[in-house]
Amino acid sequence: MIKSVFGLMAALVFAGNAAAGSLEVLGADATGRLNLPFSEAVAVGDLLFVSGQIGSRPGELRLVEGGVRAQTRQAMANIIAILEKYGSGAEKIAKCTVFLDDMSRWGEMNIAYIEALGEHRPARSAVGVSGLALNGSVEIECIAAR
Repeated sequence: MIKSVFGLMAALVFAGNAAAGSLEVLGADATGRLNLPFSEAVAVGDLLFVSGQIGSRPGELRLVEGGVRAQTRQAMANIIAILEKYGSGAEKIAKCTVFLDDMSRWGEMNIAYIEALGEHRPARSAVGVSGLALNGSVEIECIAAR
């Protein structure tokens, strides 16, 4: 009896992990049209991993004008649109990583970031880097619940 209970428990744990570990690539067609080698997001179980977004409008490979604040606004708009497209939303963001080409612009980025998320405060890291795509000022990636 104990062996069968442990066997059943092991089977249930394995089945649960297999379902949670299923990977679904989302939006590869959207990035593929721009000849980019990644997808908009990947779903694993109930989590969405959104690819890093820069301050360019969807379907374009040029940055919006206005510096780090405008680029942050656009990157966050892109993230929120992707989340909503795949059944999530800004309020379900669990973690963001922000990459800045100049950490002295952290305050400017924060203004636009807070505008985008309102009272929601997901976990976040901000990292200074030596360069970003299209010579941008900011790139943001997020993980959200579905």
